[in-house]
Amino acid sequence: MSELTHASAQKRFIGGQLLGSSQLVLGAILAVLCIAISIAAPQFYSEANIIAILRQCALVLIVASGMTMLIITAEVDLSVGASLAFVGCIGMAVLNSTHSLALGMLAALAFAGGVGLFNGLVVTRLRVNSLIATIGTMMMLQGGVYLFTREAVQNHNQLASFTDLGAGYVGAVPVPVIIAALIFIVAYVTLRFTTLGRYLYAVGANEKAVRLSGLRSERLKLLAFIVTGLCVGVAGMILSSLMNAGQPTAGRGFELTVIAAVILGGTSLLGGRGSLFGTLLGVLVLKVIDNGIIILGWNQDLQMVVPGIVIILATYLDIIRNKANVR
Repeated sequence: MSELTHASAQKRFIGGQLLGSSQLVLGAILAVLCIAISIAAPQFYSEANIIAILRQCALVLIVASGMTMLIITAEVDLSVGASLAFVGCIGMAVLNSTHSLALGMLAALAFAGGVGLFNGLVVTRLRVNSLIATIGTMMMLQGGVYLFTREAVQNHNQLASFTDLGAGYVGAVPVPVIIAALIFIVAYVTLRFTTLGRYLYAVGANEKAVRLSGLRSERLKLLAFIVTGLCVGVAGMILSSLMNAGQPTAGRGFELTVIAAVILGGTSLLGGRGSLFGTLLGVLVLKVIDNGIIILGWNQDLQMVVPGIVIILATYLDIIRNKANVR
């Protein structure tokens, strides 16, 4: 076990140096984007626009925090967008039936966690590649939500607590931003300072060595899938609060944005290396670009084009970083 820990620590040290330099570059890119957009559109720094950016970042960061942990274990979940939409519809339906935000949240978390559990079992027990497994889950969820409801599930209760979940404030800070910050901090501390975090890195870096050391790598991956699912449950309810309805089409393309942010932040698709701080920077860069496209009056279809470009470029950079690690 000590040899595994030493090898994992050595690899993380080398990877950490590369991650640190890439995060500096990402931070510089973010600064340049903010300056350039604000020069072209001074309203970029208006209070209303900054709050809008923070709310959009919060939704992505919540799911990206779980996705970072999952990708560190060398797995991925492409079903988060479809699950996000289904979660919103289920949470809203339960909310309408019970007039209870707590029960609506519990139903949303139970469903989203169940999706994560299902994905994890398919990957760890049936040995299906996570890319293929979660594409299958995504297709089932996209069809299943229309079996559940043919149209948006409207909010018939107008509960103030539900409205506050997406549109409320604590002081001057939007509630979704506070929720995202809390989830981010928990995930960051887990990865950076706990034994569980070290094990997750070790699974992604060398799963065979982890098994030989006596750890159950399947359980660690299953946990990462469930955590990602629970994060989707939280984000799904916040999104339905913002829209005041559960929308069956709400999560289209959301998974691409989440994965693009995680990869852009330096987390390797091959596993074993990643940083939640890098993920945060990745989310900010993507959402600042999205906001710039809107306020500059450009074609909003570019908002789907950008994550695709980012995934390709970030994956290429990941290949370069892995080659540097080998050397």
